[in-house]
Amino acid sequence: MPRKPEFTNSALCVVGNINRDVKLAPLHPGEHLFRDGETSVSSINETIGGGGANSAFAAAALGARTSFLGKVGADALGKRLLRTLKNYQISAHLAASPAHQTGTSIALAFDTGQRHFLSCLPASESLCFDDLDCSALTGYDHLLRADIWFSDSMLFEGNKTLFENARSAGLSISIDLNWDPQWSRAAADVIRARKKAVRAVLPWVNLAHGNIRELKEFADVDDLSTALNRLSDWGAESVVVHMGEQGAGYFHAGALIIEPPAPTSTRVHATGTGDVLSVCMMLLHRRTEMEISQRLRLANRIVAEFMEGKLQLIPELED
Repeated sequence: MPRKPEFTNSALCVVGNINRDVKLAPLHPGEHLFRDGETSVSSINETIGGGGANSAFAAAALGARTSFLGKVGADALGKRLLRTLKNYQISAHLAASPAHQTGTSIALAFDTGQRHFLSCLPASESLCFDDLDCSALTGYDHLLRADIWFSDSMLFEGNKTLFENARSAGLSISIDLNWDPQWSRAAADVIRARKKAVRAVLPWVNLAHGNIRELKEFADVDDLSTALNRLSDWGAESVVVHMGEQGAGYFHAGALIIEPPAPTSTRVHATGTGDVLSVCMMLLHRRTEMEISQRLRLANRIVAEFMEGKLQLIPELED
């Protein structure tokens, strides 16, 4: 594995989704995709999926001691995911549900740079606090609560209890404010209640992570500066901003530090870059001897190496 010395003394515990990802090579979007027919692509790969699982594998590959807590079905796919976690030296704590199948996502990547995911995630959606072995928090530096929108039980009750346990165990805390699938289809009052539930736990959060579009949508505003200040007002200590072609940002105490992206010669991986950026910033969170700009530059370099295929951070599924 491509271990990096900057990360080998870190220890990350992740709670989130784990599923199979079916990833297509970038294709050209167009009306032809909505008509009968067939479109050829250059490759289709079956890999680990779920923001939480992707983050755990990236952390382990970079050299951090890593633990993962999540939920799968009591099925063959769930067993494959468990084997893959163990084979990559990740301490696995998976609840296995006979009533909910393990999830699968189809990751559509387009040559415009945009993406779309088609997901069926019954096991992850059924995750509740009682599924989590909180003794697994002991001995870790940082907790990532990934995929925060997918389980209603965790969203409206379990996350607060999890964060209380993490704080008692001495962990700092990250949440990934990724896109809530409900934002595009649920009633306005449902969306408000879901956002309110996440805002209520921000006082526990050291690092909130998200891209510009996600942060603005979460804060119900049209500009990034106002969104970041609202997150701070709601209690988040700092925000890691995924800025795409602008690079990466870090907002703390009213100031936003931005570092441009590291140059890339080619792009092998079109998905997972945000997870990799966030993982780097989590693993560096306690490296107080490093300036924030140094951490951002290192994270951007790791992201560039991942995009170019020089770092294989998210593995294919074990047979």
